[in-house]
Amino acid sequence: MPTKPLDRLLFVQGGLCFFCKQPLPRDSASIEHLLAIAKGGANGDDNCVACCKTVNTLLGSMSIKQKFEVVLNQKGHFRCPNNTGHLPPKPIAPTAPTPIVVAPKPVVASPTLPKSAKPTPPKPTAASAPKKVDRFAMVVANLKTRGNSRPRTLKTLTTTVTALFPKGISKAEVAAIVRHLQATGKVKVEGEKVAYQL
Repeated sequence: MPTKPLDRLLFVQGGLCFFCKQPLPRDSASIEHLLAIAKGGANGDDNCVACCKTVNTLLGSMSIKQKFEVVLNQKGHFRCPNNTGHLPPKPIAPTAPTPIVVAPKPVVASPTLPKSAKPTPPKPTAASAPKKVDRFAMVVANLKTRGNSRPRTLKTLTTTVTALFPKGISKAEVAAIVRHLQATGKVKVEGEKVAYQL
């Protein structure tokens, strides 16, 4: 049975939007013709990409030059115009009023100290340390949202995991995540084929 064009594009793109590289659920996805059909573009895979319906509507039947201008104006950080990153918005829970915090006055070196003396910076506490992102949990959550668009080969899975972290992730970390997926039984790898039990 032939694959539908949208499903094929989502698979090739690793389930990510062509423009912003964020996870793209199938129900939010549409096919964008790089060269609009109204301007002579074809329906082939070399002229079509999967993106969210909002971006598709925004680009409409612009010329290819205008579309490039939109992409280039994002300066390498394409933001979806609906600002959701293609994921459904999370409900906002009511919160208690934010307490007013007065910042301590900066420490100023005393004029009597020698020029080489510097004030000692405060030691970081557990509360001030940045929270480490649980990358494994992010990968599992992303794979669950993909449904039938999950990567089916080890190479595509590795590429997909790498793409989830645009600020960078080492090959060793990606390999460790894939090993952990296997160790926890969420992924089964046979040769290059990947099966899921999420």
